[in-house]
Amino acid sequence: MKCTIFLGMALLLSLTLILGACASGAAPTEMESEPVTLKIAVLPIMDALPMFVAEADGLFKSHGVNVEFIPVASAPERVQIMQAGQADGTVNELLSVMFFNKESVQLQAVRFAHMATPEHAHFYILAAGNSGITDVAGLKGVEIGVSQGTIIEYLTYRLLEAEGFTAEDIVTLAVPRIPDRLALLDSGELKSGVLPDPLGPLAEQSGAITVLDDRHAPNYGASVISFRKVVIDENPEAVKAFLAAIEEAVEKINTDPAQYAGLLAEKKLVPPPLMESYQIPTFPTAGVPSEADWHDALDWAQSQGLIDIDIAYHDSVNADLLP
Repeated sequence: MKCTIFLGMALLLSLTLILGACASGAAPTEMESEPVTLKIAVLPIMDALPMFVAEADGLFKSHGVNVEFIPVASAPERVQIMQAGQADGTVNELLSVMFFNKESVQLQAVRFAHMATPEHAHFYILAAGNSGITDVAGLKGVEIGVSQGTIIEYLTYRLLEAEGFTAEDIVTLAVPRIPDRLALLDSGELKSGVLPDPLGPLAEQSGAITVLDDRHAPNYGASVISFRKVVIDENPEAVKAFLAAIEEAVEKINTDPAQYAGLLAEKKLVPPPLMESYQIPTFPTAGVPSEADWHDALDWAQSQGLIDIDIAYHDSVNADLLP
């Protein structure tokens, strides 16, 4: 009888220990939450290289955030995807943020993405090889191919105004698609046009002449990383983790850019004819556009009739998430 009671107590104790172990093992799993997934709309442009490096080197994962890239082929497609809420963040420019925020604050710029340096231009104002234009003065009254109402047209005005041009001296022609602009320059049908890096150097290979670039005025053409405000409000720690990964990626690129030459080809960021000679630019470290940058772009947009209201800088630019 005593043996039976002892055996029963032993079995009960064993069962209690097993159940306790299972419970203690299950509790952390139930309490742990999955990392937030941020969906990022990306164009195949040099500005996105730090994002691709962060993905390739596992930096997003190491900072505790999942990132899903949504490839887009054009700026209008990027806008549509962001407006539909199908992406959480993207690389764009201050003007794009302003247009989103005309009626209510939908986007916030949280970091510089890319900008010119004294050694490497971000945008080029070029003249066709057969145009006869050899310097900036030759652009007065000449149609310059741009995507109108964008950062490209804005920086074209500002760069030429710095050279003494008046508004009447500057004539822009709408050529929205960058490949069309490049082709028209190559054929000579367009006397002048504005192209981003690395297509500016590609046009030079075909005989175009760079008459002006933004190396000494980098803020006009700076791109930014932007997130929808609802995403920032709901998942600020995920956005912070994303930006921490970007910061680490930028440091790696700036320290040893040559190691990412293969990634340029894989992501088709540089045309094949330039691959052997192209030098990866230095990327900006943590920072956001200044209030002066914001108001200069806003003043230009208002002067062109693109925006008819004031949009507050502090509603649209958020530096609080930077590492």
